[in-house]
Amino acid sequence: MVADALLKEGHTEQSIVIDASYDEVWRQTNAVASWPGLFSEYARAEILETSGDTVTFRLSMHPDENGTVWSWVSERTMDRGSGTVRAHRVETGPFEFMDITWTYREVEGGVEMRWVQDFRMKPGAPVDTAEMTARITTNSALQLALIRGRVQERARLAAV
Repeated sequence: MVADALLKEGHTEQSIVIDASYDEVWRQTNAVASWPGLFSEYARAEILETSGDTVTFRLSMHPDENGTVWSWVSERTMDRGSGTVRAHRVETGPFEFMDITWTYREVEGGVEMRWVQDFRMKPGAPVDTAEMTARITTNSALQLALIRGRVQERARLAAV
């Protein structure tokens, strides 16, 4: 039973509408170096390399309850024309793979930002794929709401 859970692929999909211009939402949410001020979970974002619309970066989280700081390297390619960002973990840590697609589209009331995450946990990881799916689903909802508030507030301040 546990082996089956480890082999299944995890998938989450969540979205939120941000009441700000497309340009503002795109700019703020794709400025990786400033993510510690946008997300509550990241303590540090270090840009390792930029090549065209692709950025390679290291994210470090705040210490967990045991004092462990989780860190990994990801690569992200932005396509403003299609309103799509594709990212994957280069250093996968406990994941066999982690792929994330962000999409942006103008809707009534602002810009819908959608996150689709596909992943699988490695055998022997601290949690299985089903548990990680639940964790990511819960955390994504929290982070999206926080990001919406921060982007909207910054957009209001910039307009003043």
